[in-house]
Parts: sequence; structure tokens; C-alpha cells
Amino acid sequence: MTTYRIGVIGLGQRIAHVLAAMQEVGWNLDLVGHVDPAPVGQPILEAAGVPMGRAFASPAELMKAGPFDLLMLGAPNHLHFEHLAFALDQGVPIFAEKPIVRTEAETEALARRLADKAAPPVYVGLVMRSLPIVREVLRRIDGGELGEVVSVDATEHLPPEHGGYLARNWRRKQEWGGSYFLDKVVHDFDIFSRIAGARAERVASFGGRRIFVPERSDRPRQWEDGSAAYALRDAGWAGANDAFESDMDVTDHQVAMVEYANQVRLSFHANSHTALTERRWYVAGTDGTLIADLVRNKLMVRRALFRGKPEKIDYGNVTADAHNGADQAMALDLLAALEGRAAFPVTPYESMEAGLTVMAIDRALETRQVVECAPMWDRYDAAKAGRQLEPAR
Repeated sequence: MTTYRIGVIGLGQRIAHVLAAMQEVGWNLDLVGHVDPAPVGQPILEAAGVPMGRAFASPAELMKAGPFDLLMLGAPNHLHFEHLAFALDQGVPIFAEKPIVRTEAETEALARRLADKAAPPVYVGLVMRSLPIVREVLRRIDGGELGEVVSVDATEHLPPEHGGYLARNWRRKQEWGGSYFLDKVVHDFDIFSRIAGARAERVASFGGRRIFVPERSDRPRQWEDGSAAYALRDAGWAGANDAFESDMDVTDHQVAMVEYANQVRLSFHANSHTALTERRWYVAGTDGTLIADLVRNKLMVRRALFRGKPEKIDYGNVTADAHNGADQAMALDLLAALEGRAAFPVTPYESMEAGLTVMAIDRALETRQVVECAPMWDRYDAAKAGRQLEPAR
């Protein structure tokens, strides 16, 4: 079996979970080393029995320990573009955590860089693309089982502990993570564009902070059994001590509406503090409807003119983190891509386009206006072609 020599730039919690999943599904790993002054993913690797390798002071020092079969990038989002630019110059396959980059300007710069045919492959951790239930949703839609997709209603409602973690983690700050939507639900908007079969044409959004705010700091901090609440796990790099008293400046709840270029319409509702958790996609087509329940890992489908019971599929494998085996499935997809057996299920361009859609939604939130997306797509397409239009904001 091939041993894969791996270097990591940014050994955070998320990239550590991916490495643990890679080992779990049978990768023969040699984690040569990492660049991270405070590797908060260390306990996760230790629990999985994955040696961390050497600590290097800089990416350049790490590369001297090469050659590598894969570079993995897991730093906070504001460092993604810098690390991608470095990694692309090394000519080594790259795995980058989502969102691939944080701003429109970074997206256009990356698109121009990837236009270079000599660029190494880039695999992006949009982990939901690897879930069996998601593959089945896309298979049925592509096969015409629903007819033409007309509208989509979708949600992501987090439990209090998860929302509290985000309010303490570096993702609470736009300067580090971008927006709440960009970091947390860019997965979903990647799939929504794929379901619609088109790019977003216009978007609107409303949201804010009403949950994790100082005015609510006197709320109960214990569960009914007396255990501490809002203490899910270590807040990680630059973490805040208190979910309610932190310097959070991203939304803790938000809604969005999207009209795609082919007239498919989407409504999306996210809330980071709910007692009934949900990540659900309700897809209505001219000939049928499906409901994908991503928390409970169940799919329900029925034809429009059929009075019998809907078809129901229970994928099982429900996990506490609601990834439901997606990390392990993505690890297998990544191995297949590196071995040339199959294409990775998502391209860096799809990742960038999902990010741009979310960035337009956040611009609509900020300006309190409906945002027309055509100018954004024009700049992006020019960048992909190696041309330059007026700079993005």
C-alpha cells in the first residue's frame, strides 16, 4: 500500500478530524510535520493515534522536509488565500478546508491563479458532497425524477452547544472567518446551486444577533441535569471565554432568499440556538418532491400524482456531530482522486461559486437591498479567463 507523505499548514480542529478519518478508512499516513504555533488539533490526533510529526516554523521550512504527496491547509479562513498561493507554487496536490477563500477579491485572484494549467489539483473540504444521502439527492434530480425543480426550502438549525461554540471560536469574527453563512453553510449553498442547475441571479437576506449578546448573559447556564451549558469543547485559537460576552460580530440567525438564473427559487433559514435541531432540504419539482433530513440521515420521495406512501430511505450511521460519516466518505473520495480512480466530487470552481453566492447574500444583508449578481459573475468569469475587470469590493 502506498504511504502518503503529508504536510499540514494550520493544524486546527477541523483538519485534525479529517486526518483522523483518513486513518480510520485505511490511509497509510506519514504526517511528516505541521506549521502551527498553537496546534489545537493535537488532542484529536492523539485520540486517533495519528503522530503529529515535526513542528516547523514556516511553510517554507516545512517544504524542505519534502517531497510531499499532499499538502493540507486548515488555518482560520483569513489565511486560506495566503496559504493556497504558497501551496500552489509547490506543485503538490492540495486539500483545503472550506470556505476556499474569504472575499470576492481573493476569489477572483484565486480564479486567475487556477487558470494556469500547470496548477496542481485542489480538493476542497465541502464534506457534504461525499455523503451517500446527498449523492442520492443529486442522482434523483439529475435523473429527472422530480421533473423540473421549481423551488427549494431549506434550514440549518443548530443546538445551543454548537451555536455557543461558534460564538466563542474564531469564527465569531468577520476578520477571521468571514460571515456566519460563509463558514457554516457554504456547504449547503454549494448543493443548492447544484440542485438548481444554475447560478444565483438575485439575492436578499435579513439577520442579526439576538441570541449570543450581553443582554442575555444572565440566562441559565445549566442543562436540566445540572451539567454546564455552552461548554461543548475548547474554543480553539483566539477563543473567547463566554458565548454571550464575546466580541462576536457575525450573525447568530439569518434568512436568505435566492432566485437562480433559471427561475428556481430558494428560501433558507439558519439559527444557531434551537431546541429542535434540523438541517433539511425540501425540493419541489413539477413531477415530484423530496425531503432530505441531513441530521437524521433520512430521505423521503414521492411522485406528484401518486397517492401511495412516499418512498423512505434511512441511511443510519447518525453521529453526534451530524456529519453522519461524511468525513470518512470524503477521506475515501480523496484517496480515490489521488490514486486516479475517480474524480473528487466537488471542484475548486464550484467551491468558489458557492462562496460568491454567500458573499452576495451577506452584501444584501449589509446593504438591506436586493443584490443583482450578474456583475459579480462577470468579474469572476473574467478572472477565470485570465482577464481583469474593475476590482471587487
